[in-house]
Amino acid sequence: MDLRRLIRDTGCRLLRGDALTEITCVCCDSRSAEPGALFVCLPGRRTDGSVYAAQAAAAGAAAVLCAPGYAGSDLPDRCAVLQADDPRRMMAVLSARLYGDPGGRMTLVGITGTKGKTTTAHLLAAILQADGRQVGLIGTNGACWPGHRHDLNHTTPESCDLQALLRRMADDGCDTCIMEVSSLGMKADRTAGIAFDTGVFTNLSPDHIGPGEHADFAEYLYWKSALFRQCRVGVFNNDDPYVGKITGGCTCQMITYGITHPADVRAGADFTLLRTGGRLGAAFTVDGIPYTVGMPGAFSVQNALAALTAARQLGAGENAIRQGMARAVVRGRVEPVPLDAPFTVLIDYAHNEAAAESLLRTLRAYKPARLIAVFGCGGDRSRLRRFGMGSVCARLADFCVITEDNSRTEPVEQILADIRAGLRLGCPATPFAEIPDRRQAIYYALDHAQPGDIIAILGKGHETTIERNGVKEPFVEREIVEELWEAKKI
Repeated sequence: MDLRRLIRDTGCRLLRGDALTEITCVCCDSRSAEPGALFVCLPGRRTDGSVYAAQAAAAGAAAVLCAPGYAGSDLPDRCAVLQADDPRRMMAVLSARLYGDPGGRMTLVGITGTKGKTTTAHLLAAILQADGRQVGLIGTNGACWPGHRHDLNHTTPESCDLQALLRRMADDGCDTCIMEVSSLGMKADRTAGIAFDTGVFTNLSPDHIGPGEHADFAEYLYWKSALFRQCRVGVFNNDDPYVGKITGGCTCQMITYGITHPADVRAGADFTLLRTGGRLGAAFTVDGIPYTVGMPGAFSVQNALAALTAARQLGAGENAIRQGMARAVVRGRVEPVPLDAPFTVLIDYAHNEAAAESLLRTLRAYKPARLIAVFGCGGDRSRLRRFGMGSVCARLADFCVITEDNSRTEPVEQILADIRAGLRLGCPATPFAEIPDRRQAIYYALDHAQPGDIIAILGKGHETTIERNGVKEPFVEREIVEELWEAKKI
């Protein structure tokens, strides 16, 4: 598409260059620039994207979009220069136009909340697939659709990448896309201009508050609620104490679900816990109809109820709902590792106090001989998360193994010192082992496990790498557990 057509009636200004310049893709990372690209200079925490404009042009970018104040004097004459007052929002507008508004060809579902987004998205996808639909997923576990899987840098990708993914999904026959919509993604206009058919709210608790994220809880809540000004129907958890603030000002039709509070779709509170081999699950009823979810506890019932409510609203059949919910397994979300062992090993992404508390309380309900928590905390992140994780694990686990997570550029010893302080705050009597190397920490837990134990490996979940000193190395916990267990049997 040429620049003239691309920017028509958008408010984007052509400062210099040929209006007939052909644009074939949009990017905001100069390392992704290629011939025909429109490179968008986004403002960053430390530097402005205009610093990388020349690098993008050298890679072949045909045009650069920038904010007022940068005229592109360091760019070659062949590179057109565009200007917009808000490059982020303009990137979303131009990307959607360039890629032919692919979301308009699909049913779009956006899921937001502090916890449960990934699980709810995968449960809903499994249901809709059982209903015969071609479904794409975008979220923390990456982007996937039949025959494809791609890792992502953000739960909600930058708008240029998001629109390109939607285009590929639509071209490959997807009729539905379910995406996790993060508060930071909303704040950064990554979903600007997208009209969701259905939005889902799971729950809310403080998270992502600090430098480079949200200024405070009020801002975090605001951006969570923003999804429901971009969708036709909203599905809300009526058991969450913040639901009233999330729905305040929303413009969509509202449908509620819950267990403890009145709701349009309500599950019975007398759900049954299931433990078969190494897998934990729950059975519950809605309107007298029995359902089973292959994930443990009350929070899994809540997530399943969110998926069920959205699926009903989207017209899925009851058989598909029942089948999809029972069969779904979510990578890194209370994921059982199948071992021929007399104990259970689960991998979960819980990496903050609220998520860890929810998970460990759920696992205690299955009455394990011992509940063992293996966890660390990320470097270059809020220290409060470390105190919180240490405190809650000390209170709810019978034994803790503290270790590294993604230490990034921070010394592991410093992170572990903060976690130890949290352990003392939570319950100083809880025994623990400190093993900085995560592989060795997992091996220690397996080597000391007793019949009936549940080992919960927390923090990394679906991730396939571990970051130390700014370098990422392959690290897939499910594979490591299986490998260590096989070696132990020899």
